[in-house]
Amino acid sequence: MAFSEEDVTTLKSSLVSHGQEHLLAFWDDLTPEQKDNLYRDVDSIDLQCVLGGFELCMRKELAVTDKEDNLQPLPQEACESVFGCAKDNERWTRLGLKEISEGKVALLLMAGGQGTRLGVHYPKGMYNVGLQSGKCLYQLQAQRVQRQEKLAAELYGASKCIQWYIMTSEHTKRATIDYFKSNDWFGLSEENIIFFEQEMIPCISLDGKIIMSTKYSVARAPGGNGDLYRSIGKEGVLQDMLKKGIRSVHCYCVDNILVKVPDPLFIGCCLERQSDCGAKVVSKAYPTEAVGVICECNGKWKVVEYSEISSETAHLTRDDGKLLYSQGNICNHYFTAQFLQKIIDEKEKELTHHVAKKRVPTIDGCGEPVIPEKVNGIKMEKFVFDVFQFSEMFTVLEVARNEEFSPLKNGPGAEKCTPQTCLTDLSDLHKKWIQKAGGAFVNEGPCEISPLMSADGENLEKFVKDKNLSLPLHLELITNGHHNGLPISCNGLHSKL
Repeated sequence: MAFSEEDVTTLKSSLVSHGQEHLLAFWDDLTPEQKDNLYRDVDSIDLQCVLGGFELCMRKELAVTDKEDNLQPLPQEACESVFGCAKDNERWTRLGLKEISEGKVALLLMAGGQGTRLGVHYPKGMYNVGLQSGKCLYQLQAQRVQRQEKLAAELYGASKCIQWYIMTSEHTKRATIDYFKSNDWFGLSEENIIFFEQEMIPCISLDGKIIMSTKYSVARAPGGNGDLYRSIGKEGVLQDMLKKGIRSVHCYCVDNILVKVPDPLFIGCCLERQSDCGAKVVSKAYPTEAVGVICECNGKWKVVEYSEISSETAHLTRDDGKLLYSQGNICNHYFTAQFLQKIIDEKEKELTHHVAKKRVPTIDGCGEPVIPEKVNGIKMEKFVFDVFQFSEMFTVLEVARNEEFSPLKNGPGAEKCTPQTCLTDLSDLHKKWIQKAGGAFVNEGPCEISPLMSADGENLEKFVKDKNLSLPLHLELITNGHHNGLPISCNGLHSKL
């Protein structure tokens, strides 16, 4: 055992002073190995920080804050749109590709979630929605990275590599790293992919007691995607960014099958506006859609949850008939490395946890497992968008939902955000690209275009213009039977280009 009796006495004293002595209630019943596990588990908890955060959360729950009369729509000067001037889009894209070519761009991927709601027991990024190629979310994103590097090199003569930082959790880190290794890093260089882990925070009962998962372990849950900031500081990610000369950081969630990574247009837009922080949004599909809205609150940028806005406010419109509060947040953000440094050095401690009331599996007074029938505790989470309030130059970019946002949340058979909806949305987008490039379809069916071939519909005319194509269709870039050294396995019609 890595502790002495004196260590245990000191730990017990600390627990008593914080009203958490129940954590060692079964100490005498444990094996030496179990005692070692429990000691390390409990000793790792910063009791003052965790319990202080809990008290702050509960006070925030009871307080009347952020009244609707404090909300204001986003000022026009903060808003841009891909539906505006084509010349703006082209200029922003060139600026973003230049940033990529100079090695100043990094991706920050939030991938700590398991596939529990999907009905699988592996990281969500490994999920295959049913593409003809069999590609998972991770592979699609890796190939989009390669395509943007190629476009940057074609435009500026050469291109440095995009750095990819992937935040995992205790449950997903090992499986994610092993998966990337077993797939030869999906054609990318191992040295340009860095994995780091977000914190697991103890769950707390409604009366302020840390919940036990077993006699010898504490119940924990991920600290939310807002733990990103603490993690990139603690795990050395920010230091690595600064060392490598990163300026622009594109941050996103793993589950959006349509995500453009990195998006040179978004990066270029934020660069031109000299923004330290930016967010992509989609227009709400209808007034009461269950999506957070970016707005101003008490003079600060904020994402307001749909549950915090009344139906009356949600239906308010502008003079042109559009919703007053229409900018739906899709968890797709831009940060400068300097902004991230400011957050970590000066502001991270100001970020408060949010309450998520849950049924947390625990043990009873005899140490036996219990699955509660009702809410018995809270999980404390921080959100990635909580830092918007600290931005000095904020940019919101409106994008097309059917081109950039189709999240994978639920398993087959659910009403929305399923593998089938993701598959359909990606297929519809790729059909749109082919039709815009001059191709036509003679029947119905799925369509898939490799990200290595096209990032946003470019590079297709020479293959499909004036051609009548049969579905299913799968266009894949092939070199001597292999793509970037990886064997190709496809289902359906395969066009060798």
